[in-house]
Amino acid sequence: MGKNRIKKHHKKLGKAPGSVIYTGEKATKKLFIDVFDYNMEKCVEKELTTIEETFSFKLSDSVTWINLNGLNHVTEIEKLGHHFNLHPLVIEDIVSISQRPKIDEYEDYLFVVVKMLYIDKDDTIASEQVSFVLGNGYVLSFQESEGDVFDAVRERIRQGKGRARGLQADYLLYILMDAIVDHYFTVIETLGDKIEDFEDDIFLGNVSKTVNRDIQDLKREILRVRRAIFPLREVINRIEKHESPLIQPKTKTFFRDIYDHIIQVSENIDIYREMIWSLMDMYMTTISNRMNEVMKVLTIMASIFIPLTFIAGIYGMNFDNIPELHYKYSYYILWGVMITIFLGMLYYFKRKKWL
Repeated sequence: MGKNRIKKHHKKLGKAPGSVIYTGEKATKKLFIDVFDYNMEKCVEKELTTIEETFSFKLSDSVTWINLNGLNHVTEIEKLGHHFNLHPLVIEDIVSISQRPKIDEYEDYLFVVVKMLYIDKDDTIASEQVSFVLGNGYVLSFQESEGDVFDAVRERIRQGKGRARGLQADYLLYILMDAIVDHYFTVIETLGDKIEDFEDDIFLGNVSKTVNRDIQDLKREILRVRRAIFPLREVINRIEKHESPLIQPKTKTFFRDIYDHIIQVSENIDIYREMIWSLMDMYMTTISNRMNEVMKVLTIMASIFIPLTFIAGIYGMNFDNIPELHYKYSYYILWGVMITIFLGMLYYFKRKKWL
């Protein structure tokens, strides 16, 4: 992972500011563009194959959502950016997937970067950068590849459910970001289940040999999720305070709801983070307790056999003048004494609750 991370940064070393270089690895062969153009009376949904087909939607009198999949197609993205008068640094940030969640304010539009998190088919957490451009009557969204968390949003627009068809582009931005934040709850629930499973396994002693590495991997996942979510509080806070005709006052109330959700998710992440840090301590404590139990048993066995060994040593010495050796029942008496000592010590240890 470290080598790939360094390689991504090396792609831009020595390049001039504003150089459009895709730094990700999800290279799609085909550029995929889907467009929703809607108002209260109509909803037009199209799948486009060329960037030029999107140009006519800029002057539409309805709300337009242009979603582009395939950040490796930098030439087409530059064309779209130039048509919508996007700053070169905005176009650069769109294809540079190592961006921190942020919002940049320009005269005619807002540029927002968020991290989309979801659970993939392997039950692992997948992360993808999504960039939004909110303009007058339109929202542009940019994703690395096909597949996202916006299916419910698309269905609401198609069916005309909720407020989406009756409000402006700022509300569209809200419901898209809300869909992303809603999936954060699914992600942290999955993390919580993993942590609880680890706790149960550690308490029951059902741990694998790779438990140390598994806990480290889980800790890295928590930190990655935290880096993706925590900066979003600042983004939503700035949207609420932003004085712009692009964000209507009544829409800011909805963004405040996203802020509340992010706070809730952040608190859960902090809790899980503390639990992760304690998992290793819990595991080491369990190992130590198990070792103590073993050492206790060994110590008790050694304590029992010390007097027995002493007696055996006394009567195993090669001296002729040991009176008991010539007694008829000495052997049986010695066994009796040793068994009595053995049972007596077992009784004593049980009374002390050492066994």
